[in-house]
Amino acid sequence: MSQPTLFDKIELHLVRVLHTVITERSVSRAALRLRTTQPAVSAQLKRLRALVGDPLLVRSGTGMAPTAVALQLLEPAAELLRNAERLFGSRAEALAFDPAHSETTFRVAASDYLDPQFLPALVTRLRAEAPGIRVEVLPLSAEFDYRKGLARGEVDLVIGNWLRPPAELHLGRLLSDEIVCLVAEDHPAVKSPRSWTAERYLASEHIAPTPLHPGARGVIDEHLDALGLARDIVVRSPYFGLGPQMVAHSRLVLTTGRLFCSRYVGQLPGLRIVRCPVPFPALVYYQLWHELSHQSAAGRWLRGVMRDVARGLPKPGAAAPRAGAH
Repeated sequence: MSQPTLFDKIELHLVRVLHTVITERSVSRAALRLRTTQPAVSAQLKRLRALVGDPLLVRSGTGMAPTAVALQLLEPAAELLRNAERLFGSRAEALAFDPAHSETTFRVAASDYLDPQFLPALVTRLRAEAPGIRVEVLPLSAEFDYRKGLARGEVDLVIGNWLRPPAELHLGRLLSDEIVCLVAEDHPAVKSPRSWTAERYLASEHIAPTPLHPGARGVIDEHLDALGLARDIVVRSPYFGLGPQMVAHSRLVLTTGRLFCSRYVGQLPGLRIVRCPVPFPALVYYQLWHELSHQSAAGRWLRGVMRDVARGLPKPGAAAPRAGAH
């Protein structure tokens, strides 16, 4: 009679527990995500430690941290789960997923460069169609490596704009927008529109978002670089939503999408939208996801909701005032 092998002691759910515990770095959070109890996950982690011969998670400060061995196992575990999804998941999971009764947690990383009405509309739609789910909105910032987060299953979707989205990720186009300038109503671009040239634009004082990672330029400056141009950025801020208030009481120029700007004109006194004298391609917003969740029915449903919400955003009511209009 043949001896039992190591594989006889491993089932697919144990691999999912391994991946979830490592990505969550917490037994209690892993239990919530797996929709099971903390003692059950602790027992499975004990099995995994015995099988691997490594503690996998160790105390670090006030929390837990994965060991070097655990980090080495993360991608093989993710690949195994992806292959299992391809083998067993598509049709069966599509029939099983019911948003009205689901209690899953979605994690979405998004920049605040978006139309400020997008996330509120998204949350309203999700609460109406899937009242049992939980949503965690994570800031898309320099401290967050979104590519690694997607690959590790720490985040389900990333929403933002890129001139060249990462090639290894799946993407869906959400919306495109015209690039314009937001300025104070007494800015020279408003008072003397004919003199609002590319040279004046580049020499103006600009406000720009803090880069998403060291060395990043952002879509505006990437395009200017490609044209051999550069603007004078005097303010960088991670709080893009506060940009219009900074603009309203200064000579700063905020270059971004018309949709974003239009939500503030009329709400904040003293703001005007003017054309950008440097030609830019349309500002395109995407949702990005990893192969890890590509076949997931829950992921497909969430991406469909994102797409529908983006398409349903109200357009600016009337044409924004041109430079010089009062």
